[in-house]
Amino acid sequence: MEDSIYGPYRPQLEKIEKELLDDINALRSELKEKNGMDPVEHCLSRIKSEDSMREKCVRKGLPVTTESALTKIYDAVGIRVVCAFLDDIYKFRDHLVALPGAEVVEEKDYIKHAKPNGYRSYHMILRMHGRFYAEIQLRTISQDTWAALEHHIRYKHDLGNANEELIVSELKRCADELASTDISMQTIRDMIFEENHKEESETE
Repeated sequence: MEDSIYGPYRPQLEKIEKELLDDINALRSELKEKNGMDPVEHCLSRIKSEDSMREKCVRKGLPVTTESALTKIYDAVGIRVVCAFLDDIYKFRDHLVALPGAEVVEEKDYIKHAKPNGYRSYHMILRMHGRFYAEIQLRTISQDTWAALEHHIRYKHDLGNANEELIVSELKRCADELASTDISMQTIRDMIFEENHKEESETE
């Protein structure tokens, strides 16, 4: 039987995964109690599979070793939080960077600065307790839906044909339309919250 690429450290990775999920769920409960609605549509997590980690080491030209898996590749632990609204993404971002023992190694805001193909998401790499890395992705429901559908279209089918340019253009257009919808939905929610707050103030 082949030794684990994570060596004896898989339990520590699972501990980091649980710690981050507990912290995310704590803020989730706090916001749900405050606003009367769950800010998270769903939350997924995983420890990268042995085969996937080995393949990634090879693809990046790294030795297939525990050291590479834990210190050169940053997504052994992966968490995706899918939020209902845009501003919830930044609330979770601020919460995560303030966690004790969490150090931000990298942040990429593909929401404010979308990729050329239209992809939008907030990516973070955290180093936990000075040792283990975790990749966090924060998205809205529409951003997550677009990414999943784009993945099926781009990677499950051969686009090597005359329509590829049009397909890429249409995917980008869909992403931009969904981004506009996210902004509109955020505005509507803000208006509702403002009206509710105004009514509560008037009744006090």
